[in-house]
Amino acid sequence: MKHSTESSLFGDIPLSKKILAAITEMGFEEPSPIQAQTIPIVASGRDVVGQAQTGTGKTAAFGIPIMEKLNPDSRQIQALVLTPTRELANQVAEELAKIGKFRRIKTLPVYGGQAIDRQIRALKFGVQVVIGTPGRLLDHISRGTIRLGHVQTLVLDEADEMLDMGFIEDIEDILKSVPPERQTLLFSATMPGPIKALATRYMRDPVEVSVSRENITVPLIDQFYYETRDKLDGLCRVLETETNDRVIIFCRTKKGVDELTSSLQARGFMADGLHGDLTQAQRDRVMKKFRDNQLEILVATDVAARGLDIEHVTHVINYDIPQDPESYVHRIGRTGRAGRKGIAITFIEPREFRQLKLIEKLTKTRIVRNQLPSSADILEKQRETLKGRLVTVMEQGDYTAYHDVVNDLSADYDGLDIAAAALKLLLEGFREKTDDKAAFTATGAKKTGMVRLFVNIGRAQKIRPEDIVRTFAEEADLIGSVIGAIDIYDKFTFVEVPADVAERVVAAMHKNTLKGYKINVEPARAR
Repeated sequence: MKHSTESSLFGDIPLSKKILAAITEMGFEEPSPIQAQTIPIVASGRDVVGQAQTGTGKTAAFGIPIMEKLNPDSRQIQALVLTPTRELANQVAEELAKIGKFRRIKTLPVYGGQAIDRQIRALKFGVQVVIGTPGRLLDHISRGTIRLGHVQTLVLDEADEMLDMGFIEDIEDILKSVPPERQTLLFSATMPGPIKALATRYMRDPVEVSVSRENITVPLIDQFYYETRDKLDGLCRVLETETNDRVIIFCRTKKGVDELTSSLQARGFMADGLHGDLTQAQRDRVMKKFRDNQLEILVATDVAARGLDIEHVTHVINYDIPQDPESYVHRIGRTGRAGRKGIAITFIEPREFRQLKLIEKLTKTRIVRNQLPSSADILEKQRETLKGRLVTVMEQGDYTAYHDVVNDLSADYDGLDIAAAALKLLLEGFREKTDDKAAFTATGAKKTGMVRLFVNIGRAQKIRPEDIVRTFAEEADLIGSVIGAIDIYDKFTFVEVPADVAERVVAAMHKNTLKGYKINVEPARAR
């Protein structure tokens, strides 16, 4: 591998700054076993026979050194990857494109079932890496739309699968179209006779690399996933409704840890982050707070959480889906210790569904789809928590000093009303009624009979009019159509509501949440 002085280390492996930046963005912090073994050998130009299953990180094991070697200024195909299925072709193409992102390398998946003219158009623009199924590749070779005369590296991925699907003759035909002085890499979970014969015939003194996947067993853990496009809102809803003493949340990157920690702290959660850039003293301080219950939530990267031994973690949450099944098992193994039941929650975006299914298949467990909690669920949970706290106070019995107050009031008021008013005072604080009325009269509303309210979130929090209407309607028990003008600015929003419900809206939204943000709603000042 040619290295300029502009190189940095990935574990012990020197990589160019651009490739390292790309894989860091993807969430790789250190090489997996197969990457540590394979990358230096591929970089040295040797052929490799790798015995490795899906989910061990093998795509990056061959992808990283290939992307280092390619010439982004040439429009010729310099690397070819053969895969058994269109799904795998897409998956490999996507990962290679991410690795080569900063070197501006173009990758193209080609497979049957997709219009061939679209593939031909893309090929004319020039691509450096083609990933394809054998049948469609042969079709392109016979049409002359794919020329393999400049291929330096050929990869046979999941060779045993291609053998099972009857592709062995197609593969041999393709091998004959590629220059003989190329580098050949073959990866297969098993090594049946015909695959060994293929290696003997078409490879030059290959180095054998073998990585068996750890025996994956999942402890006593309930596993759920939520599919959402707004993971932060979803996470906050789950945190508001789940009973959690100690929670570990995993993010893919250090930057992700910092951003999520800030977002959670801003919403009033007791959270702190843990990643590789912290000094040992900072790390120890965070861990001490977590162990001493001064923190509810620890946000961490995979590497930062390694070796942590923490008792009584009730929930592990994958805010970012892990890279591979091993990481998933390592992460969720942080809960459910010592015979206790734990809960593992994974958040996915729709496009990550396939990756989740792969984890489910390889860990041989069921990850159950769950619905995100609604505002009503959150309110119900808050009421349950309040009831629980009240029961605890009553059981502790040290409240007799307040008996006189209740006795005095019970001459004029009903006992139920006194208790409800006490709870309202506890939760909402004390506000003078008269001041409120005055505050609701001059708010600068455009329409008569309406009150303009100020809300302390806006465009920066991705708030849309429909979010305001839905939340206000649900929380204050309104019909959405009565809500008037909504003006959303960068950091705040003005909403007009009918005067007769304005007070109810302010009370209902006090210390409430909207899209996961704790919000403040109050009468606006006159314009």
